[in-house]
Amino acid sequence: MIRRAGIALILLALVLPVLPRSVLAQGAAAPAPLDDTQKLGQRLFYQSCVVCHVKPQITSGQYGPVLSKETLGGQEEALRAFISNGTSRMPGFKLQFEPGQINAIVAYLKTLPAPAQPAPAAH
Repeated sequence: MIRRAGIALILLALVLPVLPRSVLAQGAAAPAPLDDTQKLGQRLFYQSCVVCHVKPQITSGQYGPVLSKETLGGQEEALRAFISNGTSRMPGFKLQFEPGQINAIVAYLKTLPAPAQPAPAAH
């Protein structure tokens, strides 16, 4: 049994370098490059939003939820309203950003994959 597993590993090590990249990357497609609007949104996100919506390190807390293309059901108008007007827990940015900049942040958020669901706790 162990001998078979060893042989399988050796064969795998020999075959992997020969496989085309497309076969190796199936299911793990690289994200599409960002357009200029999305790049602006990314820059603004990292300047103003990341402090609350991205966990700075593993042991730190996080103030706001992780944002993604599924935030607020993926409704772009709802995202614009939230970013513009804020909530009782989040400041509004309508005085800081122009509408085009808020649209750029929304466009960037639409490129972010939904966060992975946490694994259920073992009992």
